[in-house]
Amino acid sequence: MGMTLELAPHQLKAIDELHTGSILFGGVGSGKSRTSLAYYFMKECGGSLRINGSGKSVFMKYPKPLYIITTARKRDKLEWEEELTPLLLSTDPSISKNGTVVVVDSWNNISKYKEITNAFFIFDEQRVVGSGVWARSFIRIARRNEWILLTATPGDGWGDYIPVFVANGFYKNRTEFLNRHAVYSRFTKFPKVDRYIDCKHLVELRDKIMVRMEVERETEQHHITIQTFYDVDLERYIMRNRWNPYDGEPIQDISKLCYILRKVTNSDPSRSKVVSKLLSEHQRAIIFYNHDYELEILRDLMASLNNTYAEWNGHKHEEVPSGESWVYIVQYDAGAEAWNCTTTDTIIFYSQNYSYKRMIQAAGRIDRLNTPYKDLYYFHLRSTSKIDRAISLALRNKKRFNENNFIEM
Repeated sequence: MGMTLELAPHQLKAIDELHTGSILFGGVGSGKSRTSLAYYFMKECGGSLRINGSGKSVFMKYPKPLYIITTARKRDKLEWEEELTPLLLSTDPSISKNGTVVVVDSWNNISKYKEITNAFFIFDEQRVVGSGVWARSFIRIARRNEWILLTATPGDGWGDYIPVFVANGFYKNRTEFLNRHAVYSRFTKFPKVDRYIDCKHLVELRDKIMVRMEVERETEQHHITIQTFYDVDLERYIMRNRWNPYDGEPIQDISKLCYILRKVTNSDPSRSKVVSKLLSEHQRAIIFYNHDYELEILRDLMASLNNTYAEWNGHKHEEVPSGESWVYIVQYDAGAEAWNCTTTDTIIFYSQNYSYKRMIQAAGRIDRLNTPYKDLYYFHLRSTSKIDRAISLALRNKKRFNENNFIEM
């Protein structure tokens, strides 16, 4: 039966609280897509739905064109199409009831829609940070249309909220926000925000637009830190001489220094030994990594163990393997969001990502409402190297690791 939905109490509560300009904040697997579409159908367009077996369904009285900006992976796998079907909506105008316009596209193409007006936009998997093309296009669209934004993870800092605050009219532009709230470091050659002030006001603004979906989960996450080793003498040599031993050249900037120090840590043979042992104890596992040299190490390990494995990164887009025993190797930036896996209870973090937000997204890939597992296991490989300890400290404080704060060149 069409126009019938099952909605949990936390979803119904969110629909009542949402308004244009809201951020719908719900943990991974909380049902943000369905909630946002129900809000669009009922509150924005005057329709009625048969919910949880009761009520009368009436199609939208005032239909608006619907644009959903999401990840390329979700678009290509037609995940939103599945959610649209019960509402008699589709990206195919010949199927969509009354010819209602529905467009699902990726963030890479957001600038195509900046001239659209009088429509409703759902921005899925929050990407509007910084001041680049995506952020500018988002602000222009938001000022001309109704919209809500979906996220499973809040920003790494107040700077991540600037485009949303500007789109809501709290500030005229990014410059006004920074002039009022940013304090710049005195010790860098270029403008760098050291901290933000008047944060009480920022919290008030965020609370005006943040709609939280609290979900009681039956799963329990177990986070286990496993210590690995590193070449202490090589770390000391690199720090003292600012020399890249891999390429045989001087290290010119902080970013390169951090990269080389992480390579010393993450390429230590002790990491492969830990992964090998974990895979002997867990038949199916997802491994997250950062850099290509880590990928090569993991590929070599899979070959030596004769393991079935697949990859999702900038080189390959392979699906999660099936069968009794497998490994899925995923690069953080390419695959920390927009896919789910309910056929394993194990994630191995081969190395740490700089972003607390990215780490939470990655962990959420197996923590789904429909997972058959109650206990979920997360193994964090860390050494006592200076760089690993500094990243760990930032993540414990729910912050993004800042290379510039690590050491002054």
